[in-house]
Amino acid sequence: MDFNSTEEQNADDDTNNLEITSENNNDTVETVSSSSPKSIQEEEEELRRLLVPDIRDLPLTPPSAVESNFVTYFAPDFMKPGHDQYVYRHANGLCVIGLASTHVVFKDNGGVTAVDFNVGKSDRSGIKVTGKRKKNAQHFESNTALCKVCTNDASYIVRCCVKGSLLEVNDRLIKQPGLLNSSADREGYIAIIMPRPADWLKVKASLIGFEEYKKLKQAC
Repeated sequence: MDFNSTEEQNADDDTNNLEITSENNNDTVETVSSSSPKSIQEEEEELRRLLVPDIRDLPLTPPSAVESNFVTYFAPDFMKPGHDQYVYRHANGLCVIGLASTHVVFKDNGGVTAVDFNVGKSDRSGIKVTGKRKKNAQHFESNTALCKVCTNDASYIVRCCVKGSLLEVNDRLIKQPGLLNSSADREGYIAIIMPRPADWLKVKASLIGFEEYKKLKQAC
């Protein structure tokens, strides 16, 4: 038997197999390389659709910080007719209390001219709450007076609306009562209160949302 001839034939067969395998691999690479860019492009387009909203779906005006971070409630005619107040409820439980734009005080000529936190048995502006445990916070009922707002002709008592711990009052209003006339729903807020979860559920039932409040005031 010619071993040299057999070895040469086997070597030729191995070379042919390597060439075929190489050709197959090249075909596979070409197939993958031709399909990959298309797949990546489709993924990028889909991701763009998810991240970048259609301009036609955007609101005409962006939402305010209050609209983004708080749920708005109203206490219309609280204790007295025309004494409309708002309650902005944050996800952490804090409630910002203030005067609604339909409060009777804004109908007086000249608007608000003074704010006095010295009501009840203590001056609310003198309460200083400290630490995570809110040391020195006073617990008030929903009908407890927070302050007195004055106009040229009358004065009105503003109340808590929410049963809870009084964390702070907006003492800027003492020197700048005009904030109530220009931005009662923002810089002109009255106070911040932290109700207990159980107390919030009770008071929430007596409050109304923005849409209901708007319909109520349009009907008046």
